[in-house]
Amino acid sequence: MFTFILRIIGIIILAPLAGGMLTGMDRVITARMQGRQGPPVLQPFYDVLKLLQKEPIEVNLMHRFYVYIALIFVIFTTVIMLTGGDILLAIFALTLGSIFFVLGGYASNSPYSLVGSERELLQMMAYEPMVLLTGIGLYYADNSFFIKDIVSAQAPAILSLPGIFLGLLFILTFKLRKSPFDLSMCHHGHQEIVQGITTEYSGRDLAVIEITHWYETVIALTLVFVFFATKAPVSYVFAVLACLLAYFLEIVIDNGFARVKWQLALDSSWIITGVLGTVNLIILSFFR
Repeated sequence: MFTFILRIIGIIILAPLAGGMLTGMDRVITARMQGRQGPPVLQPFYDVLKLLQKEPIEVNLMHRFYVYIALIFVIFTTVIMLTGGDILLAIFALTLGSIFFVLGGYASNSPYSLVGSERELLQMMAYEPMVLLTGIGLYYADNSFFIKDIVSAQAPAILSLPGIFLGLLFILTFKLRKSPFDLSMCHHGHQEIVQGITTEYSGRDLAVIEITHWYETVIALTLVFVFFATKAPVSYVFAVLACLLAYFLEIVIDNGFARVKWQLALDSSWIITGVLGTVNLIILSFFR
């Protein structure tokens, strides 16, 4: 029991550190693609530390409350996934965190924040079906919702779920807030001056939002990891490489495409979900 508690504490501390490092690598690679020197890899940590030292300006009490609740649910999701827990429970907890984040945007009563919240809801409508199908597909492939059972299988899930995996890669652009689907907010100043749903946040509250995004990055890449890991220890090396390649692909897409309209984002994600996800599940059901 004591070992398990230490493991949870380690996950809570190390997961955002990994997410922050990935964000730093993202900035460096993005700068190189654009012919710039770019910031150091540790710049995201410097930014968050600076924000933590600033006093937040409260719009109202609930405006802050929802952001901290969203962080708690995202941490809960991370712990479930990295301890090999129920992936369906993790997906529901992650969705709840996203809902509270949207409520925080609505609570500010700022027109920019309200528009950002509406866009965030549209994003959720776009990617949530594919996320849910990912959990269902992993269950069909290994007869268990528990990640520890899925990554202990003889064969990697990617062999039976190629369509689901491609669909997951598509909607990761939403989850990682990359172009062309970063509709509600963005991490790059060249796309918009007003920061959408996060417009009215500042100081420590904005730092919490950034840390939440670091956790979400780890969660997204953990889903990729699950598709490649098996009971063979060497598979973990290939799974980590797959995660890094997937993240690099998202960076390339982010720098190669402009933001699209919400109609295209919604239509394309549902088409991908319906074609790749549903067809893959139908085919898999004939071999059970």
